[in-house]
Amino acid sequence: MSGHNKWSSIKHKKGAADAKRGKIFSKISREIIVAVIAGGSDPDANPMLRTIIQKGRAANMPMDNIKRAIKKGSGEGSDAVQYHELVYEGYAADGVGLIVEVLTDNQNRASAEIKHRLTHSGASLAQQGSVSRNFTRRGEIYVDVDKADEEQLMEVALEAGAEDMTMEGDAYRIVTDPSPFVDIVEAIEKAGIEISDSGVNLVPDLTVPVTDKSTAIKLLKLIDAIDDLEDVKNVYANYEITDALMEEIASQEE
Repeated sequence: MSGHNKWSSIKHKKGAADAKRGKIFSKISREIIVAVIAGGSDPDANPMLRTIIQKGRAANMPMDNIKRAIKKGSGEGSDAVQYHELVYEGYAADGVGLIVEVLTDNQNRASAEIKHRLTHSGASLAQQGSVSRNFTRRGEIYVDVDKADEEQLMEVALEAGAEDMTMEGDAYRIVTDPSPFVDIVEAIEKAGIEISDSGVNLVPDLTVPVTDKSTAIKLLKLIDAIDDLEDVKNVYANYEITDALMEEIASQEE
């Protein structure tokens, strides 16, 4: 299985700590604020905001938190903060490419923290575009197999504009272009099907196999360390690790 989403999904199913959940909500709140500033507070007229709200709902973010972030982005409540969107690219063990999306109110802090995490693990920064050219932005929707009938889910997703649906472990993965992503999510929810995870992500066009267990552990620890930074919005990687090895590593985290 390639990329960061699988590792995050496995860890999430084993139970996220409250502190970790709080950081996730904080990151999503920042994204909401930036989306509102850029396109307004009406989700119906702001596709980016609709997408991020859906991301918050998939993470079980309380609606009060979402509304609070929308108000803050609209200039209500506390003083507005100026956030900057940055992208860092790098290479880790076995030549695995990394893309780190940042949303920060302090560019110097974010840069220093990311560089420290990379160099500490033996990874390095890469020239802008050298990694991202091998990724494509795609909508991804995950539904646990015990939450839906396969034929019904496929019919709903394809009719709403999805391109493909595959089985990955114990979940169905629906792939789409970014533009109809929100419509597909809404169609699935209207059909009474529970979504376990969703988002518009960078998906690798080519992957790098990582078969050595110690290398895989080091790589996943690096990704977790970067993702844990408050300023980091998303971490993407083009590794390929088998489900068996991923589950074995995840079992050691318990």
